Amino acid sequence: MAKKLRKMLGDVNAPPTVALMRLIDTQSKATISSWCLGCAESTMLPIFERHCPGDRRPRAALDAARQYLGGAVKFPAVRDIILNGCHAAARELEDDPAAQAAARACGQAAAVVHTLSHSLGLLFYGAAATAYDRLGLEASDAAYAAIGEEVCAEMTAALRAVAVENEPNPARIKWKC
Repeated sequence: MAKKLRKMLGDVNAPPTVALMRLIDTQSKATISSWCLGCAESTMLPIFERHCPGDRRPRAALDAARQYLGGAVKFPAVRDIILNGCHAAARELEDDPAAQAAARACGQAAAVVHTLSHSLGLLFYGAAATAYDRLGLEASDAAYAAIGEEVCAEMTAALRAVAVENEPNPARIKWKC
């Protein structure tokens, strides 16, 4: 019998996750959105595109989110691309957990432009995508957890690198975890 894989990896109560959430809380919507989109483009999109060459739906969602941030499109158009493109791609990939999680991570990153708490979706789906891509589908829970911790540390470092010290307009995020 095949091992039942989790769609997301991570623990919202783990100290590294809580520390990331606290750091996110100190930043503006623009900084958080830019950081999420950058993380998805640099880490999740390559995983997805390796597994699904030619499928541009997650890339289109990230591009649409950037256009929204720049004022070029309204959110309903972005929402449509995320839901009917990026998340549709994920739903079609039940047989490829790494690609599925990468598509979901890209969708969560794109959705951050509307709801900042989706940044945790980027983390948890991103951890799953990275773990399944690197380790395959039969690794131990401990090995997957180690990758999840590594992804959290990398995302935290990436946010620290772009964080605005003493941000005058920090986002007010309602974490519903």
